[in-house]
Amino acid sequence: MLATCVSRATLVPVFKPRATVFLRARWYSTPTELPLPNKSKVWKSVDEAVKDVKSGDVLLCGGFGLAGVPDTLLSALVKRKDVTKLTGVSNNAGAGDSGLGKLFNSKQIDKVVASYPGGNKAFEALYLKGEVSLELCPQGTLVERLRAHAAGIPAFFTPTGASTAVEDGAIPTRYNEGGFANGVKIPGIKKESREFGGRKYIMEPAIAGDVAFVHAWKVDEVGNCVFRYAQQNFGAVMAKNAKLTIVEADEIVPVGSLSPNAIHIPGIYVDRIVQSTEPKRIEYTTLAPSPSSSAEPSTLTPEKEHAQKMRHRTAKRAAKELKDGYYVNLGIGMPTLVPGYLEPGVSVWLQSENGILGMGPYPSTKEEVDPDLINAGKETVTLLPGASIFDSSESFAMIRGGHVDVSILGAMQVSQAGDIANFMIPGKLVKGIGGAMDLVSNPDKTKVIVVMEHCAKDGTPKILKKCSLPLTGARTVSQIITELAVFDVDRKNGHLELVELQEGVTLEEVKAKTGCDFKVRRDLSKL
Repeated sequence: MLATCVSRATLVPVFKPRATVFLRARWYSTPTELPLPNKSKVWKSVDEAVKDVKSGDVLLCGGFGLAGVPDTLLSALVKRKDVTKLTGVSNNAGAGDSGLGKLFNSKQIDKVVASYPGGNKAFEALYLKGEVSLELCPQGTLVERLRAHAAGIPAFFTPTGASTAVEDGAIPTRYNEGGFANGVKIPGIKKESREFGGRKYIMEPAIAGDVAFVHAWKVDEVGNCVFRYAQQNFGAVMAKNAKLTIVEADEIVPVGSLSPNAIHIPGIYVDRIVQSTEPKRIEYTTLAPSPSSSAEPSTLTPEKEHAQKMRHRTAKRAAKELKDGYYVNLGIGMPTLVPGYLEPGVSVWLQSENGILGMGPYPSTKEEVDPDLINAGKETVTLLPGASIFDSSESFAMIRGGHVDVSILGAMQVSQAGDIANFMIPGKLVKGIGGAMDLVSNPDKTKVIVVMEHCAKDGTPKILKKCSLPLTGARTVSQIITELAVFDVDRKNGHLELVELQEGVTLEEVKAKTGCDFKVRRDLSKL
């Protein structure tokens, strides 16, 4: 009844009892003669490309530290003195004359939505004086709020920030003129909470951007983008979010020269492309110590040399908790010392929240330094064989999802129930939340270890019955390691157990320097 032999474009007879109907068949879903769209999205003038940014816009600014920061576009916007009252959305608040720092210096920003603004001392001072607004947001939540709007999702529930100042809205958005002492002008935003499966979650609204500034590596003339190393971070979700997305490219390449398998941002999300002209900067150029440096005499004072020795003692003990093949996230500061003390035969995969799995050591020479390859502390790093790179949304999905085995963090305070406070001192210090709240958001699957000095600089205990500072997470810490001792935390019942003493430390000393009661293991050992 039916002939089924089909060529590339052929007429196929379909026989019916009384009639023959001819149908056209093709190998392709669109006609092959249709030409490619040839409209280029490349703008020769950066100043012209930013001409549609207007006062009051929500500006999404890509970058983590100084990696992937769209400084060419920001420099052009600084020239637009008529554009003011911007809301800047970025992981950081810039540094000096880079990132959002440019717009603070030109007084064009009125509010910032950020995860870790404390790297910009000028911004921190403005906020504490009541001269700028701040919506402080956990890093994983920030990127997910951006991704949600891009995907048409108005809000979502997350465990990050539950039972903390983020849920309570206790972090002021803006102080009165004159600062902290004069009270709060705009309070923080309280969050709705619900329980799912016995766990508490809070609802976070999506963030809608008017304009996105993104810095990519290679971009073709129709807007397909490829990032390089840790340049990716917030770039992809921001590009997909905004009404107007402008990308500055290290290299603008012809259509067809990028492999479809390599595209990070499809061209549908990109409106304008400009050539990047600003030099790439590095916040902290960090090199691996040379073998000969250990033999050189120390230039530290005796007090600082002792403090450094104690930090390394703590890190060495923490390293014993890591097993071969573990996936591990390290906070900034003391936790970064831990890999130097791994047991023989133990290798781990280090995850960095800005989008690296398989992070290697610091580069050995200045020639190895790469501004697109930094860790969460904005220090230069290298990659191990087998490493992978991804954006911030993917990074925090693996963190919140409990795919990281161990998270090692520093802290200002820890309670006997495992509460941790490590991101701000109200009215004095606003470093920011960063990724810490996300890193402690799934303690049943990711073991959270705190490494810190046993006492603050003024001698007061940092291990307390109850934290007095705003919490990063409630009942999240499983182990506390200091230069004096090791405690295991019973998060469910809210108790501490002393399990080890460091060398030369007595039980009486630990009791005197700990601000809460604790049990003592019968077989208490010394390291």
